[in-house]
This record gives sequence, structure tokens and C-alpha cells, in this order.
Amino acid sequence: MKKLFLTFLLILAFTFQAITQNVWENTNSEVQPFLYRMAQKGFIDYNDLIKPINRVNVLNVLNILKLKVSTLNIVEKKELNFYLQEYTKPIKEQISIFKKDQNKRWRAGAIIANDFEFYIDPLLGINNFSGTNKKIKQLSNGFELWGTAGKNKNLGYQVYYRDYTEIGTVNNNFREESSTPGTILIGSKSENKINYTDLRANINYSFRKGNISFGKDNIVWGYGENSNIVLSNKVPSNPYIRLDYKPFKWLNFNYTHAWLNSNIVDSSLSYLTNSGRIDNDFRLVFVQKYLATHSIEVEAMKGLNIAIGESIVYSDKMDPGFLIPINLFKFYDNNRSNYLIEAGSNGQYFLSLSSRNQIKNTHLYSTLFIDEIKVSSMFNKTESRNQLGYNVGGSITDIFIPYLSLGAEYTRVNPFVYFNLIPAQTYSSYNYSLGDWMGNNFDRAILFAKYTPIAKLKLVARYQKIRKGGAGSIYEQYAVQPQPVFLFDYIKTRSDIFLQARYEYINNIYLTSSLTLMQTKLTNGNVVKDNTYQLGISIGLP
Repeated sequence: MKKLFLTFLLILAFTFQAITQNVWENTNSEVQPFLYRMAQKGFIDYNDLIKPINRVNVLNVLNILKLKVSTLNIVEKKELNFYLQEYTKPIKEQISIFKKDQNKRWRAGAIIANDFEFYIDPLLGINNFSGTNKKIKQLSNGFELWGTAGKNKNLGYQVYYRDYTEIGTVNNNFREESSTPGTILIGSKSENKINYTDLRANINYSFRKGNISFGKDNIVWGYGENSNIVLSNKVPSNPYIRLDYKPFKWLNFNYTHAWLNSNIVDSSLSYLTNSGRIDNDFRLVFVQKYLATHSIEVEAMKGLNIAIGESIVYSDKMDPGFLIPINLFKFYDNNRSNYLIEAGSNGQYFLSLSSRNQIKNTHLYSTLFIDEIKVSSMFNKTESRNQLGYNVGGSITDIFIPYLSLGAEYTRVNPFVYFNLIPAQTYSSYNYSLGDWMGNNFDRAILFAKYTPIAKLKLVARYQKIRKGGAGSIYEQYAVQPQPVFLFDYIKTRSDIFLQARYEYINNIYLTSSLTLMQTKLTNGNVVKDNTYQLGISIGLP
């Protein structure tokens, strides 16, 4: 009874600390693979179906692991202490500049008071990319700041700004067909130099069982080793409102409404300004584009989570019906458009299954994304319209040696998924796919290994093989029966080997090196090889 009472007091103390960090965590942070693996071993319940996740949740599960430290191996204990140093809130009030805080974590600036917190760190980076027909130097700089306000620290705020300059063979688009986030260039693209920025910002308000956020970032939904077929990190960040609500321990609800970029000029709203700057000077206005999503995740039993969701891409003007979190988007859209496809929007349904440690040390998952399906004829080869995608994957950790994880994944996205007859309603933003970076009409098989030989050193080896078909036309998508077969208009077969080592020297300083060996076989029989070597150091995550 005494032990139970002490444990209860510790949990209360940890919860009190956690509510003071109501900001989103960078989706690239190394703490998340660590927690992913701890959940895979059954040590914690960790909800990471939707990212970014809140630092509140990160600290909560780190503190739960602290209670189970005797079950961790030596490397895991060192990493746990390292991450606690980052996420545990200092208790004493202080104002500091370029000093270590009470957790011995270097901070560029910090203000800690009873009802206010402020932290700021610089962002700096040097990266070199070299290899086949490429030699690029990437320099980046900026800052990130975050903090909380209010008596109970319910209000959280954060800003991330990083400016990138690349010099060299910048016309080499080696990152276009990859999970690397897309960019919005500043000015025109020259032959040997480009400039772009990454800007994210959020204001969060937490209440007893949930959180409301208004910000600019990416929402990632689902599980995937090298991408996500529902919502991925490929598109540049966009403004959104987000609601997370957890009425019960076993039930999570999420709603998001995002403002996208159509990259389509609205000629009816664009107009001549006659400012005299140039002849025919005019104001350019783009067609408005929006995304609304909501999903429910249920813990059916310990280790087994089932989630179902719906999304809709709509255009032209905001519709208050899609601002109702519990509205049924597809049915509502059918009504408002009088069941006319030309007046409607682009709706999707998706499903996720996740099993953690139901088989010892194993995570199994699958995602189904339905863009369009004709249920009455889904098995009829002539009349079927099975425009869907899915992935199936899994990994097992502590296999053969401690901290070694081996896994595999298969992804298939059928023809015409993500497309729509209304150009402003394709499943994209800034012409980048909201889902998988390969678009549609492809499949991908992945084998991977992840190993942490010493604390904070992450080694990754991955082999993937991709088969890619053509995009097809709107006529083929909507009028042709039977629908074009999977991988029609075959383009290429691509295989690549990816090796990466990343070491977090001290909190927020990363040394990264990677090697990609890529080989593409075209339909004419030609084989194209493209190798890339990367080496860099970064203060702050990209």
C-alpha cells in the first residue's frame, strides 16, 4: 500500500510538471523513435497515430518510464536520462542567457516564472550533398522559441523559423521523389543558387481532456516507414485549426481544418491594378482551397488500436459545414451540391490498425485509404472503381541483440488516387501530394534495420523497391470501363539502398551522415544510377 501511495504521488507530480509544456514537438525529434520502441516493447502506452504530438504527452510517458527504469538496458537508461534533461521543466524561477538550466541543458535564452515561460534557441546548419551530377552546399539559420502563459500554463505558443540557401547544382531534383518536405522558393530559381524558408507557428490552449490549436504546421496521420498514404510531411506547412479531445482513456477524437494552396489562378478575382510598375500590371488571386479531416481512435484491447477517419478537400470559398468537427463531411457535401459531381468536393475515408507488443516486442500496422470505391461492383472487373491505397508493415525490436529492430513494409496506391476532375480539389497543396510522395499508380516494398549501439547514436539501413506507372487522364479516370489496370503506362522500376548515421552530441546538436545508392530501370531498358552522399551538422532539427 505504501508503494502504491508513493507511486500515486509521483504520477501527480509528473502530471503537474507536464501541464506546463503545452507545445507541439518537432516530428523529426529523436525522442519519438525512442518512445515508439518503448511502446513496441509494452513499457508505455504511446499515442502517435497523429503527429505532431504534444510535449505534455512526451514528458508524461518519459516519467512513466522513469518508474520502470529497472526494466531498461544500459543504453535505454542513458537515453531516458538524456531526454528527461530536455523535457523536464526547471522548477526555480530564473532568467538566463547562454547558460545551462537546472537540468544542465544549454539554453540560448530562458525566462521561467510562476505564470510565464519563454525559451529561445538558435537554428544553424551546414550540409553538403555530393554524388552523381550533384554538388550542393546548404546553409541554414534561424531560431525557435516556445513557452507557456497563464496561471495553470494552459496557453502554449511556439515559432520556428529557418532560412535555407543552397549553392551548386540546384537544378538537380534528387529530393523531389523522396519523403523530404517540399519547398516554396523565394524569388526565381537560378542555375546555381536557391533560397527558401521553413516557418511554423502555433498557439495552443489545453483543457482538462483536450487541446485546441491554431497554427501553421503539417499534420501527419498514420504509420509508414518512408511516407504516409493519408497525410504526410511532404507538403510545405499550412495554416490550420486543430482539436484533440480524449473523453476516455480508450478513445481519442481529432479534427483539423487546413488552408491549402491550389496554385491555380482565379481569373474572375484577379484584376488589373494600373499601378504603372509594368504594362498590364495586375493583382494575382489564387483559387481558395481547404482540407477538413476528423478521426476517432479506439483502444479495442491492450496494445490494439483501431482508427477510422474522413477527409474532404473543397475549394472556392469556406463552408461553415466543414467547420463542424462532428459533421459527416461526405454526406453533407452531397446535399449541398445537389448530388452533382461537378458541384461537389473531393472526399476520402481512411482506416488504421495498430498492434503493439501483442506479439512480444513487435509492432504491426496497416492503413487503408479510400479515395473512391463502388461497393456494389468492387469485385466486378468491368465496372469496379477501386481507387484506394493501403500499406501493411511491421517491425520487431531487440532481435538477436539489444536495440536492433528489423522490419518490412509494403505500400500500394492504385491509379487515380489523390486526383479529381476539379483541379483545385486534387489531394495536394503547392502541387505536392498530401499523401504519399510517389503519388499514385505505384507500389513500394521496404526492408529496414535500425540499431542504437551507444546512447544517442542512431543507425538506419533501408532497402526499397518501387514500381511506378503513369498518371493517366481525367477521361480515363471517370469514363473508361474497365478502369486502366494497376501500373498501366509503366514508367520505371526503382531500387535504392539508404544508410544513415545520426548522433545527437548534446541536446539539439546533431551530426548526420547518409549515403543513398539509387538505380532506376526505364521501360526502354536503360538503367540510370544516381548516388548521393550527405554530411552535415545542425543546431536544431529541420
